Amino acid sequence: MEITLNGYYTLILATLVLLLGRLLVKKVKFLEDFNIPEPVAGGLVAAFIIYMINLFWGYSFNFQQELQTACMLMFFASIGLSADFGRLKAGGTPLIVFTLVVSSFIIVQNIAGVAIASTLGLDPLLGLVTGSIALTGGHGTAGAWGLTLEKQYGVVGATTLGIAVATYGLVAGGIIGGPVARRLINKLGVKPSADNPNPTEVERLAGKQSLYSTKHKEEEAYRNKEIFEKPDNIRLITASSTIESLALFAAALAFADIMTIVGKDTWFELPTFVWALAGGVIIRNVLTIVFDFHMFDRAIDVIGNASLSLFLAMALLSLKLWQLADLAGPVLVILAVQTVVMIAYAYLITFRIMGKDYDAAVLAAGHCGFGMGATPTAIANMQAVTDRYQPSPKAFLIVPMVGAFFVDIVNATVLQIFTKLPFM
Repeated sequence: MEITLNGYYTLILATLVLLLGRLLVKKVKFLEDFNIPEPVAGGLVAAFIIYMINLFWGYSFNFQQELQTACMLMFFASIGLSADFGRLKAGGTPLIVFTLVVSSFIIVQNIAGVAIASTLGLDPLLGLVTGSIALTGGHGTAGAWGLTLEKQYGVVGATTLGIAVATYGLVAGGIIGGPVARRLINKLGVKPSADNPNPTEVERLAGKQSLYSTKHKEEEAYRNKEIFEKPDNIRLITASSTIESLALFAAALAFADIMTIVGKDTWFELPTFVWALAGGVIIRNVLTIVFDFHMFDRAIDVIGNASLSLFLAMALLSLKLWQLADLAGPVLVILAVQTVVMIAYAYLITFRIMGKDYDAAVLAAGHCGFGMGATPTAIANMQAVTDRYQPSPKAFLIVPMVGAFFVDIVNATVLQIFTKLPFM
């Protein structure tokens, strides 16, 4: 028996899932340590409950898709509206180089996923799900592309698999980042901070700024930076700034709707959420560069984070966990290989290209974080390293900007190209 819930009940259940997730993350240390998002924590529990109801009593639930889609489009529009290309200039050459390093890895990650999936007899598109869709992309991208693959390409269980893989990536990315950085740092001969001279002695002998002062400035800069993936940060917004920001969202979504219609059955046909992201990027940079318009980043972050949380909660409520039964073995093989690929790339490529120094080692740890999971995982990896050794202001400037903004734009572009390849 199927039970269909309208938008009101879908929204009510989604908010209950979010409250459950918040409680679980606060109470379960594992979830907090590995930066498992609250919608994922609560949503997986809700999905399991729904699965048990279906197993024992035969009930299944249909949730309103329009509300879920709207939240998804709002989330991707917020990424675009936050992607200020003027920040590339602020980050300088290292930011551009790191963006290219990350972009190349997205291609490598997808080649590995598609190749192994094909070898194991799976649909190559599932290789993309176990590639940058869920790993570099995270839960939001996994949910969005999962729906697209299911509706347009007929890939059964793509959303369910994507959410599961993204959750694995958060844990794996948090585990491998620290060991990779420590091995690189040990090769450089850098000692833990307890073995270094005290800050005042360093300053006196070298005539440079003390480590304490550097650390203080690093933390101050990081605390003042608006990072998209930190939804619990307090944002001081007003009604007027929210209304103006919603107008920008409306423009991005209108652009997405128009371009989806115009691009249908043409060479530039793209999923609507990709157009929403692109519309946000265009609006953001035209307004700031051409018209010197002040964007309300705090309001954009709040709206975007709220939309992402609601979208994930609704997506997880709609999961059909029984669709994963036949994929469990092959997917574990693919994820094991993807983990090794991430370690090797960070160790051999990211570290070398970024300068083969201490900052490069910290960047390698950060890359492991959002290459497998998300930007909060990358930040946690880097903090664990810098707490033990010494600060890395360069890494804390570059990683949040690339991980929170530019990587999603690159990932959407690469995935669109892959889905159009003849062997997919």
